[in-house]
Amino acid sequence: MASDQFVKRHIGPRESEISEMCKAIGVDTPDQLIEQTVPANIKLEKPLALPPAMSEYEYLCHLRKIASKNKTFRSFIGQGYYGVAPLSVVTRNVLENPAWYTSYTPYQAEISQGRLEALLNYQTMIMSLTAMDIANASLLDESTAAAEAMIMMFNARSRAAVKAGASTLLVDNNIFLQTRDVLITRAEPLGIKIQFESFRNFVFTDRVFGAIVQYPSACGEIRDYSDVVGQAHAAGSLVAVAADLMSLALLTPPGEWGADIVFGSNQRFGLPMSFGGPHAGYFATRDELKRSMPGRIIGVSVDAQGNQALRMALQTREQHIKRERATSNICTAQALLATMSGMYAQYHGQEGIRNIARHIFSAACTFAQGVKALGYSVRHNDFFDTVRVILPANVTVETLNNLALSKGMNLWYPCLDCVSVSTDEVTTIEEINTLIEVFAVAAGMKAEPVKEFCDCLCINDKFLRKSPFLSEKVFNIYQSETDMMRYIKMLERKDFSLANGMIPLGSCTMKLNPATSMFAMSWPEFGSVHPFAPSDQTEGYSQLMEELGLALKEITGFDGISFQPNSGAAGEYAGLMVIRAYQKSRGEGHRDVTLIPASAHGTNPASSAMAGLKVVVVDCDERGNISIEDLRKKAVEHKDTLCAAMITYPSTHGVFEEAIIEMVKIIHENGGQVYMDGANMNAQVGLTSPGRIGADVCHLNLHKTFAIPHGGGGPGVGPICTAAHLTEFLPSHPVIQTGGTHGITAVAAAPYGSAHALTISHAYVMMMGAEGLTEATKMAIFNANYIAAALGEYYKILYTGANGRCAHEMILDCHAFKEAGVDESDIAKRLMDYGFHAPTLSFPVHGTLMVEPTESEPKAELDRFIDAMKSVWSEIKEVSDGEADREDNVLHNAPHTAAAVTSDDWSHKYTRTKAAFPRQWVVENKFWPAVGRVDNGYGDRNLICSCAPVDDYRAETFKFD
Repeated sequence: MASDQFVKRHIGPRESEISEMCKAIGVDTPDQLIEQTVPANIKLEKPLALPPAMSEYEYLCHLRKIASKNKTFRSFIGQGYYGVAPLSVVTRNVLENPAWYTSYTPYQAEISQGRLEALLNYQTMIMSLTAMDIANASLLDESTAAAEAMIMMFNARSRAAVKAGASTLLVDNNIFLQTRDVLITRAEPLGIKIQFESFRNFVFTDRVFGAIVQYPSACGEIRDYSDVVGQAHAAGSLVAVAADLMSLALLTPPGEWGADIVFGSNQRFGLPMSFGGPHAGYFATRDELKRSMPGRIIGVSVDAQGNQALRMALQTREQHIKRERATSNICTAQALLATMSGMYAQYHGQEGIRNIARHIFSAACTFAQGVKALGYSVRHNDFFDTVRVILPANVTVETLNNLALSKGMNLWYPCLDCVSVSTDEVTTIEEINTLIEVFAVAAGMKAEPVKEFCDCLCINDKFLRKSPFLSEKVFNIYQSETDMMRYIKMLERKDFSLANGMIPLGSCTMKLNPATSMFAMSWPEFGSVHPFAPSDQTEGYSQLMEELGLALKEITGFDGISFQPNSGAAGEYAGLMVIRAYQKSRGEGHRDVTLIPASAHGTNPASSAMAGLKVVVVDCDERGNISIEDLRKKAVEHKDTLCAAMITYPSTHGVFEEAIIEMVKIIHENGGQVYMDGANMNAQVGLTSPGRIGADVCHLNLHKTFAIPHGGGGPGVGPICTAAHLTEFLPSHPVIQTGGTHGITAVAAAPYGSAHALTISHAYVMMMGAEGLTEATKMAIFNANYIAAALGEYYKILYTGANGRCAHEMILDCHAFKEAGVDESDIAKRLMDYGFHAPTLSFPVHGTLMVEPTESEPKAELDRFIDAMKSVWSEIKEVSDGEADREDNVLHNAPHTAAAVTSDDWSHKYTRTKAAFPRQWVVENKFWPAVGRVDNGYGDRNLICSCAPVDDYRAETFKFD
């Protein structure tokens, strides 16, 4: 059919502009540039073997057929995943809005105040519901949050506990199976021993450092853990609680009975089940433990004008700074999902959330009464949403399952003589009657229909919450759709996203997230599927993952794939654990050394540490390449214990290293495996591959190369691909069969990680096809070299390849500007006044900016960026030449807000026009930073992580008498 090729819509520069860009670069064609950039010995010998590219229309037709193969049965399975009623106002204005989903992690606070406020609201929600002192801005899921809690308690041991060898964690048997599995995975490499038993049998000896319990338990029982907490604290141990967030609207929050850490999932707060994700995990703790808490924390600070401003607090805890000393390898969160959950709480407020919780309980109570009337017994009298029914001898699980399926319902069957039913926000009285009828028919009886839910709150009074929650103003003033829509739009206007302009962040690949690829994120055929649903109900997901998996294996040159890791760092960890499993199978479990270049991203050494490996740093030479001599020396030195080398390609310095095949050979000759970090795959696809280079395993950042949006700091998806000899060790799952025949235990809660987000990468790959994907890679390299050629006269390009070319990104050296009193941070902030997000700041080299334009930025935008960078250079020169004041200049005072520029008090030694409209094209489409330069030190010294102060500030600002 006659349809546009999507690749022409995806790639920014038009064909008519290519010759002019080639001239600027100094080549005749883009292919000539590729020949000068990519080493000949690693190039693919033939094109990728992928299905022909589909047009956007053809793809949507294809996807509709796939979606129709998913059966959206009503799932009463529970176990951490429940039916919800997503808010249309949030779906339309956040999930489906590129101004929200295309933004980056809010490292540049001045142009991120909207999502920072949304995340602060989210943190406040978590603190309020759990009754804890502080919460972070989300984690990946509940199970990995449990692992983070375990590690945090382990690292928080007293000196006496460390000396006593306290390395045992007590875990109640009645936790979700997926959480149990992830705990096992994460504990073993760190030397943590897990003792699974009933919480009633916990004994806190001097060898125990902590305990984890579920509230309510996996079987649904509400339990009194206060004695356990008391015993733990008396013995110097900590207690972490996995809590159902919605239940805390009715139940006494763990913070009120002494819990040290509370974690869980936000899925019940407006996020569809989505076959397992993406969802946000939450994490809260006591004030004394705040500096040990994993993940990002949003805090309140002030800007240069003394106005309150938000920022990410305590960033020195992050893995890219602590590297192998990191206590977590977290690189991203689930910011977009956390934002949506926070808005769910804002829209409903305390009364609405309590009513939803009451509805869930009433539905469960009505069901329990109905089956009891039929002669069934219920195992627990105190429950919130989950009723465990004991089956009489004449009723089998098989009979009950067949009856339930015939009614389009899924139940949970934990053993041969019982069944669990979990109710949710959208459970109807008709569904409860159908469920009761299923149990009646199974027992050969007839049930009378129930007309309405029971209105009792028959939970033991000692378990009932007496304290208020969500009492902050922000949870009580946006409860009409008009108010909520305008509030979301107000936050949106404070944030810079791809909807505003280029985000040239090196190592982040902020490319176009195609509109067509985002449609399925709102489709119930994908959103309403429980991750533990029977396989014949998930054939659509199976086809989609099969098609995407085949494509990604072809692209990487590997044989196996696992979609389970739900972030890039999780993929790193999974890949290393797969390598360890392989080596153990060969009697080489003693191999425990990883070689990591000094230029590597901080997650590499952090992931190695989490995998129980010792990090040996390999030097880089003066050209920024991995030193072959040092690599060989250290590989030989550690040949008896060498586990792996972690190599990013092209390098984090933005260069295709000529000696990559030799590096791989050195590692293999000395007994190690090669882990290729897939952060820079956007410069490989279709030209070379990890398999072609000789690597053994790699992870892919689908939120970079394969077009999943960053969402302001998540979701991310980090599948791993493996060579044939590692495939049998791919991650398994305790509920759904997946992974290799000797797969490692789970690395994430859901069997396929953030499965719903895979629809985005599937669309991208299917619409681009082999030629389109290859062309995108070429143009990513082409655009980067266009910028490098234009700026080389003004900024030193720190590293280039053998022929003077960069890969898909470049590092601009800013050290020379320090003589004028200007540093890379000043340049980053000044670019905001020009309407650009800053490049990556001081990574991987301090005192630099790393620029990555991607293939999807148009030439006009590249030219504006080049013009802005040249103009900033001129501004620096003005300071250096004495034409501008060394202190009071546009660079030191950047960014300039609308309030500052329009103030009656303007005392600067430069004009307002120079401050706010440095170029004519800025006038035409001005983006105003919401606050002035944020004081980072103030925010850490005065740590405030809840939204009340911001509400007070807004009340003062907009108060009319």
